[in-house]
Amino acid sequence: MSALPQDKLAALEKRFDSVEAALAAGPDPEDFVRLSKEYAELEPVVTPIKAYVKLRADLADAEALSASSDREMAEMAALEIEELRPRIEAMEADIRILLLPRDAADDKNVILEVRGGTGGDEAALFAGDLMRMYQRYADLRGWSFTLMEASPGEAGGYKEAVANISGKGAYARLKFESGVHRVQRVPATEASGRIHTSAATVAVLPEVEDIDIDIRNEDIRIDTMRSSGAGGQHVNTTDSAVRITHLPTGIVVTSSEKSQHQNRATAMKVLRARLYEAQREARDSARSEARREQVGSGDRSERIRTYNFPQGRVTDHRINLTLYKLEKVVAGDALDELIDALITEHQATLLAAMEGRS
Repeated sequence: MSALPQDKLAALEKRFDSVEAALAAGPDPEDFVRLSKEYAELEPVVTPIKAYVKLRADLADAEALSASSDREMAEMAALEIEELRPRIEAMEADIRILLLPRDAADDKNVILEVRGGTGGDEAALFAGDLMRMYQRYADLRGWSFTLMEASPGEAGGYKEAVANISGKGAYARLKFESGVHRVQRVPATEASGRIHTSAATVAVLPEVEDIDIDIRNEDIRIDTMRSSGAGGQHVNTTDSAVRITHLPTGIVVTSSEKSQHQNRATAMKVLRARLYEAQREARDSARSEARREQVGSGDRSERIRTYNFPQGRVTDHRINLTLYKLEKVVAGDALDELIDALITEHQATLLAAMEGRS
């Protein structure tokens, strides 16, 4: 493995010290916000770099002492060298991860879309299970979870549902959930006890603000529709449902809660997220193709993960990882084990690519 780029480490240290000094000097409010943001981004990278530089200096001192004519001094230095080298190697590995290029969307909140795929009522029930899994996971991490739009399945669950998840690192951790999730279990309606296989698709989009993407008024058409109460009883029949069509792309977003004003805001938020993701994909055709392959059509065979209830296991097919703790995964408690493994694999791929270019 190639050595760490010492010039880059030194440049990061220098910039961090400069930002720290500028903040201490009492900048105006606008500069303070900008500098504080940069400081927050640099600090978790530069702190281990400074510790690493100190360890390397300690190692150099120990290596010099190991050549001492004083036998006792040389032996002490040799012991210190033996203790320092593995610590330095471990820190180098950590710093390599910290130096990897970051996804610009990693710090953003999430628009989560879950849709029942192949499998009819059972697929809708599974889509509901997935949405609850992500809600519980968000709760465990201290994120906020808001169900923005839902189309209930006839037997329960969701034909499709859209949620907003807000919190530190939400997109960075959830983005690997995009794809087809497959379930194998005996449906509650299956009298013969036969195992069925169904699927649901998950799409994880970064939430964006007005400053991220510009939507011109002349590029959208807004229609209002009648929204009825539950069970077909028109107890709440109003012209509150909103459908927004983005004319240049043909993207259509709907929201049908009680407030027309809130529906418009909700639909615009989802539209903005979809347009932002479309732009990201256009800039990276390989990523675009990968996402299309992952989400696919919702067919059972196009899967990234399988939830096998009879065997109590969850298998992520992208990294060939199987956990025999299905109940904990669907409760959100063990989902981190899958996500951590996916992040580690992604980092390894990026590291290999960087090594190949060096």
